[in-house]
Amino acid sequence: MAITDIPEYAHLSDSDIEALGAELDAIRADIEADRGERDARYIRNTIRFQRGLELVGRGLIFGSTKRSAWWAGAATLGVAKIVENMELGHNVMHGQWDWMNDPEVHSTTWEWDNTDPSAHWKHTHNYIHHKYTNVLGMDDDVGYGLLRVTRDQRWRPFYLGNLAYNTLLALAFEYGVAAQHLELGKKRKTPEAKAEFQRDLRDVGTKVGKQMAKDYVVYPALAGLVAGRGDLRRGRHAFRKAATANIMGNVIRNVWTNAVIFCGHFPDGAEKFTKRDMDNETRPEWYLRQMLGSANFHSGPVLAFMSGNLSYQIEHHIYPDLPSNRLAEISVRVRALCEKYDLPYTTGSFPLQYAKSWRTIAKLSLPDKYLTATADNAPETASERRFKEGLPEGVRLASTVDPSTGRRSGLRSAIAALAQGRRGRRTRRIADAAAAVERREAA
Repeated sequence: MAITDIPEYAHLSDSDIEALGAELDAIRADIEADRGERDARYIRNTIRFQRGLELVGRGLIFGSTKRSAWWAGAATLGVAKIVENMELGHNVMHGQWDWMNDPEVHSTTWEWDNTDPSAHWKHTHNYIHHKYTNVLGMDDDVGYGLLRVTRDQRWRPFYLGNLAYNTLLALAFEYGVAAQHLELGKKRKTPEAKAEFQRDLRDVGTKVGKQMAKDYVVYPALAGLVAGRGDLRRGRHAFRKAATANIMGNVIRNVWTNAVIFCGHFPDGAEKFTKRDMDNETRPEWYLRQMLGSANFHSGPVLAFMSGNLSYQIEHHIYPDLPSNRLAEISVRVRALCEKYDLPYTTGSFPLQYAKSWRTIAKLSLPDKYLTATADNAPETASERRFKEGLPEGVRLASTVDPSTGRRSGLRSAIAALAQGRRGRRTRRIADAAAAVERREAA
């Protein structure tokens, strides 16, 4: 099922992993030493751009007398919310700009335009998810307690609704994120645990109330006052249009955020791990788990910006507190390390990665008896056992180095060999079937 021995799965020795960790530490040191004015200018310009975009969006909504203006305002507001959540809120709360010592962009002071209180997000995401990335039973982001995304999750009839659940989750993603910290299905037996839940519930209720009041009462009321000017009927119409535009803006932000996050965590090649992997995990081993458990998607400057630079999810998981605008250059060096150690660098186009995520969600809504491949060698679920067929018991997987070229043959080569073997078997089956038809026709 999930990976139980990360070094063996990666075909790396302890010394290999230590060397990989040292090279990744060197990348961090280089970026930290080079942070400066251009990075500070980037984040300040992003804040100005986002705030200007939100003003334009709300202005279009306020003055919308035509359907086209309503759509333009809702779309512009949606983009402003995406930038605020993805490139600002998410990254600022990771502490990527704390080195500036500017209270405006400090992880301890930022409160984002989202129903999830920032303090809750920093615990569930920054601490739990990034520390225990894709570790079953520890990282709630593996399915969000709602979806079946790996065969390690035992199938229940509830999962027949996988596609419907994710559709609803995408549309209302901000509320799913707000509920995540609450762990609603968890049993709380002690008075202390119950009191903590009540405090967290109040915090979420307060934040949800503020967000709904801002988007669906205050701004629509202002739009009604501006448009109405004594005409009650006209004011009500403007209120209604502003409220629905805000709903659409939030839906746009929610669906986009869901897509970006799912592209980084659920396509083929984003591996899952067991708690056993956490025993005495070193920093280099943590780096390796982040590299194996994350996925990127191809992006130019615009798509990278609109995704909060999470098109470089692998790099973000290795260096969650380094400035997001530096991830593109970091990715060049990380990809080179993957080449050197023959590790996969999981990436693809944005539509392809998202489609793979939906395919996994659809496929795993069914019981395992209807699925092909094995639980150790499926696109969405793999373990070191996928490589061990035919090997003697107790043999550990390891990379080899060609003495003439110095090229390492490890995990990526092993995965490619498995894929080639599957293609060969498929070709033989097709050929055998064609030969059988020819024999029947000849008879």
